[in-house]
Amino acid sequence: MAPTGHPPSVLSLDLSKYPKLDAKQAGHLRHYHNLVSQPDGDWSHFDASDGHEEFDDARRYQLATMAYAAGVAHYHRLPALRGPFKRLMHRMIYKMLRREVWSYWYLASHSGKLFDPSLTDLRKPWADPVVKENIMYSGHLLLMTSLYAMLFDDDEFEKEGGLTFRWDPLFWGMGAEDFVYDNRSLQKVILEQLVANDWVGVCCEPNAVFVVCNQFPLIAMRYNDIRDGTNHVENDILPKYKKALTEKGMLGADGLYASFFAIKQKRSVPARQGAHTAWANAFMNSWNSDYVRKSYEQQTLGFLTHFDGKTQLNPTSVAITFRRLVLEEGCDQHDRGTLGRARKESLKVKSMIPYETLNWLSFTMMLSELGKRNELDDLLQHADEHLSPTWEKGGLYYPRNTKVVDENWNHIHMEPHSGNSGIGYARLNVPDGQKKMWEKPWTSELLTSRPFIDGAGFEDGVDFLRGIWDTDERAMVLTLKNWQEASSPITLVMRNAHAGSWCIYMNALVIISTAQADLGTAAKVDGSANSRGADEMASNGTGAYARAQTAASIRLDYFICFLRWSGWDLVRVSWSS
Repeated sequence: MAPTGHPPSVLSLDLSKYPKLDAKQAGHLRHYHNLVSQPDGDWSHFDASDGHEEFDDARRYQLATMAYAAGVAHYHRLPALRGPFKRLMHRMIYKMLRREVWSYWYLASHSGKLFDPSLTDLRKPWADPVVKENIMYSGHLLLMTSLYAMLFDDDEFEKEGGLTFRWDPLFWGMGAEDFVYDNRSLQKVILEQLVANDWVGVCCEPNAVFVVCNQFPLIAMRYNDIRDGTNHVENDILPKYKKALTEKGMLGADGLYASFFAIKQKRSVPARQGAHTAWANAFMNSWNSDYVRKSYEQQTLGFLTHFDGKTQLNPTSVAITFRRLVLEEGCDQHDRGTLGRARKESLKVKSMIPYETLNWLSFTMMLSELGKRNELDDLLQHADEHLSPTWEKGGLYYPRNTKVVDENWNHIHMEPHSGNSGIGYARLNVPDGQKKMWEKPWTSELLTSRPFIDGAGFEDGVDFLRGIWDTDERAMVLTLKNWQEASSPITLVMRNAHAGSWCIYMNALVIISTAQADLGTAAKVDGSANSRGADEMASNGTGAYARAQTAASIRLDYFICFLRWSGWDLVRVSWSS
């Protein structure tokens, strides 16, 4: 039924009840877009420690964490922005499938004595990056594509050949090869290895199973269960996996997860750092929350210290020494003298890996997942004060720094996985973010029932601060800003618009008052990213925020509201009317 009057010319809607991204959160998403929008072969800012894609800051890890960060931002903060986030995450998966991301495996498949000391001859190598082992790539790819399917109800990567790896070195080899998979055939390969390894996990490097890398395929299989109408993960896989972790010594007596389980030697190797434990917890909380939370104090001892009401993150060598002093020598963990002694003695610590661990990524991501707001805020404040936050093309990141500490023992080491991806994830996630997605994945039925935004995206120079469909108000609420001085027209399209009459407001003023939408069609508005509105970003004009405004050319917000109405009073009516 058509409305009986005209909607008010000024929208009365309390925007304060819709949380919006702050400048830094928007800056991280913009940086993700900038990185994956570079031309093929341009990996600027992805520079890793070893240069051979072997360590924890390799491109595959950076891309995967960006996808997970975009996923939690879309699910928890900007759920109506299906179009912009779908295109962003598709680009991340496209980059993940580039040969330079996975070709390291041809050399790694030879195996080596670091993780297999009994090795006498190198194995015959193979190029297929997912057929065996290498869960450090295949597990992430499985979750990236399962997350994509869950969030957008899109089966592109579930179709035969949806995941195809092209092996085509130019000047050597026997000719080009294609390794053809899809999401479910990849899952089948992973699950077969999980069974073959007696449920303790799938190998990353040959002979070595890590707890952290096996969390990602577990979550992926959970999402696939929901899409397939099954429950294999919770009914069958998890009970066997949890039992294997205990029986094979993967849950260390000191609280830390074992460094790895050696398949041939049938033994676990004790942890040498805490970053992998914290990184695992950021995702294990999805299905094993009680254990993760009860282990928190024991696991973070030394890595996080608390003095004068502040939490600080310590380098691995300091943390391991601190733990030894407290656990073996009975020193007081609340005494600053213990930390001072740990710093001094840490100078003698030698690591089997010549790179500093991913402490910034791991611990900030875990704190965000566990809702440790005060501790997380302290670490993020330290990052903003000591880790050189940098704005480039509207994006925020923390540049690489190989120095571990400064003259005051501030932890200043930064690698690109944390600086490009991890800290941004911590800012964009919400308490129990992974757990909530595990418990209530989006379904096809849900996604087809609610309106969403398409059209303009990150590629149009627009940052989205709000993107929410309010069922009670029958309103689609968007807040956008332009990060650069130049402006250009944009088109926003609301799809799945419910049948009826809609009015569209920009900055609270009506711009279209009689838009008609038939069931399932779209309503759209053309606007300019240079529009200025009353809903402006607050700023006290001081500190890092003010610097961000200058460096990133942050513009004032404007908001758009698509509102379904039925007369002067905007009374609420059923969508089916």
